[in-house]
Amino acid sequence: MGPIGVFDSGYGGLTVLKEIIAELPQYEYIYLGDNARAPYGNRGFDTIHAYTLQCVQQLFDMGCPLVILACNTASAKALRTIQQKDLPRIAPDKRVLGVIRPTTEMVGTLTQTGEVGILATKGTIASESYPIEIKKFFPEVQTYQLACPMWVPLVENNEHESAGADFFVKEYLDKILSQSSNIDTLVLGCTHYPLLMKKIKQYLPGGITVLSQGKIVAHSLKDYLKRHPEMESRLSRQAQRRFFTTDDPGIFDVMAEIFFGKAVQSEKILV
Repeated sequence: MGPIGVFDSGYGGLTVLKEIIAELPQYEYIYLGDNARAPYGNRGFDTIHAYTLQCVQQLFDMGCPLVILACNTASAKALRTIQQKDLPRIAPDKRVLGVIRPTTEMVGTLTQTGEVGILATKGTIASESYPIEIKKFFPEVQTYQLACPMWVPLVENNEHESAGADFFVKEYLDKILSQSSNIDTLVLGCTHYPLLMKKIKQYLPGGITVLSQGKIVAHSLKDYLKRHPEMESRLSRQAQRRFFTTDDPGIFDVMAEIFFGKAVQSEKILV
């Protein structure tokens, strides 16, 4: 029996892990941040796939039978290849899940107008993953996308609650809403963005639903484990959390507290 592995290129996946633990506190978790090679968003598909697969393999080697890619870029650019081509070859009895599908599965049930906005990094927007997945589940839903390149640095520099953040939050919200006056649902397609939620809601008109991925992924994982008792029975129930980074643990611990909401002690690992 082993832990659930949670992977991200950096810190953002900690917002997802936080919600997963709140929903499923009984399990053991290992978080791996590939901070030494972050950000992934401006890299090519092949590089992102190679890096993601290396980190997934590392989590498998640490005993994880199930790995969550708590990273939109990795989910957009590497998940499908790993599921379809790599797992049958390297670990047919293990599973890797992402953050995009759980979100897109419920978008269409929330929009009344049938028009949805996607806010994400340049890499995720360029992949077209959200429009493609939403079309699979809700062909009638119209999607609009916008990259928000300043939001991640605001969060990572701990400026997300500062007055300086207001300009960039309002700017991107105005831009996405200018694409259509009928958008009534916004998807935060980056795990950093929930930390800007207070300001996002401040500058949004009333009646617009904002979807943050953490709770959605947590509910989806709970449902997945109910539907797959053969996987659930392989998970350790020691309620422990361990944190690993490919970069400096001291820097990771300081930053992680912003995203995770409490202090962590990480260890350095070479992937």
